[in-house]
Amino acid sequence: MPANGNAISSLDMAYIVFEAVIALASLSGNVLVVWAVKLNKALRDTTFYLIVSLAVADIAVGAVAIPIAILISLEVNMHFYCCLFASCLLCILTQNSILSLLAIAIDRYLRVKQPVKYRAVMTHRRAWMAVGVCWLVPTILGLLPMLGWHRGGSLGATAERNSSSSSSTEGRYKACSFSAVTSMDYVVYFNFFGLILTPLLLMLGLYVLVFTTIKKQLQHSQAACKASRLQKELKLANALALVLALFAMCWLPLPIMNSVGFFCPTCHVSKPILYCGILLSHANSAINPVVYAFKIKKFRVTFLKIWHHYYTGSEWSKSAPHSNTLQSQGAEKSDSV
Repeated sequence: MPANGNAISSLDMAYIVFEAVIALASLSGNVLVVWAVKLNKALRDTTFYLIVSLAVADIAVGAVAIPIAILISLEVNMHFYCCLFASCLLCILTQNSILSLLAIAIDRYLRVKQPVKYRAVMTHRRAWMAVGVCWLVPTILGLLPMLGWHRGGSLGATAERNSSSSSSTEGRYKACSFSAVTSMDYVVYFNFFGLILTPLLLMLGLYVLVFTTIKKQLQHSQAACKASRLQKELKLANALALVLALFAMCWLPLPIMNSVGFFCPTCHVSKPILYCGILLSHANSAINPVVYAFKIKKFRVTFLKIWHHYYTGSEWSKSAPHSNTLQSQGAEKSDSV
């Protein structure tokens, strides 16, 4: 129940319902992505390891971030540092997603720019190291508010003073909201400008280089096999660029709202618009599996085989002659999409 003790409004209830639907879609879709990579040996290369990292982050959005967002939206009473830690988790998952997308963009660029060296340098071990970096760095940066970069001057300091008094335990608990505990300097300058906007611009430049490089190579390619490989690289780059574009469309509105409130204190963002921004950012976690299904053939085929094998009890054999089992897909070339 909200901190003010009033009943949940119809707007809050609608927001909770939409969040629950998004959480269910995000969990089911991204679990399917991880499952597909586990079953299909053809999906076990460096790019798809990074896609798995992104899918795990999206699973965490459905399982962790959305329930936290609901609690924060209702402004439930919570200890200052519990509320701050919950807010930090939201930042960590956002930063993890953007770093995973950046790693995918760098991987694609290296693959088309130096395909021979790429295969020698980008080993499975190094790919998993990149995944580890995509989780470690956001965890460190996302927890910076816990080390003091927070709005503790008013709420936090009061909580600490009240915690030393046994007769005033109520002061340690306040209505939890993201803006009440998180420094807007951190949210706008560090998180938005530094960790979201800058990587997005960098990725935009990388994908421009990827597309121009592939098109130049196609123009000068004489061998049919090389042209076929480049066409497959172009298809996969298109799919991953679409994932990036959707991420930008879904995630930019919310930090822009925060920036407007930060630079224009008199400007007011209404609660319905704020809820739309939050829902849009969370909906991105449910969109990615749909993009993979429609744009990447290996995912689409594996999804269909999982459905037929595990849910209908039949085998799906529309594709290659030896594709009547899930494990046989390992015979497919890893460059196909």
